[in-house]
Amino acid sequence: MKHIAFLAAFAALAAAPLQAEADLAPVKPHPVCLQSYLVDHTHVVDASTILFYMRDGKIWQNRLPTPCRGILLHGFVVRAGFDEICSNAQGITVIETKQVCQLGAFTPYTAH
Repeated sequence: MKHIAFLAAFAALAAAPLQAEADLAPVKPHPVCLQSYLVDHTHVVDASTILFYMRDGKIWQNRLPTPCRGILLHGFVVRAGFDEICSNAQGITVIETKQVCQLGAFTPYTAH
């Protein structure tokens, strides 16, 4: 009986660090998705920032994780067939160069 109690205690101690590591793991935010048919227009601010103007008057800012230089000169398209445009999950394609750039996080934007 002592042997079983020892094994149970040892198993509990061995599992404790795994649970502690899981508790410290960063929590990934849920992606923000915009309904593509509700986007009125977009504005490329710079190689890393795009503003999405919605039909309801809201504005969403997307910060690309890496600069996408071609969007300043040529603009971009979102791949056809998607009903949603989701943060950190989709790419955009530069019209002339066909360069693909990853979208970053969407955050609400207030015009200054």
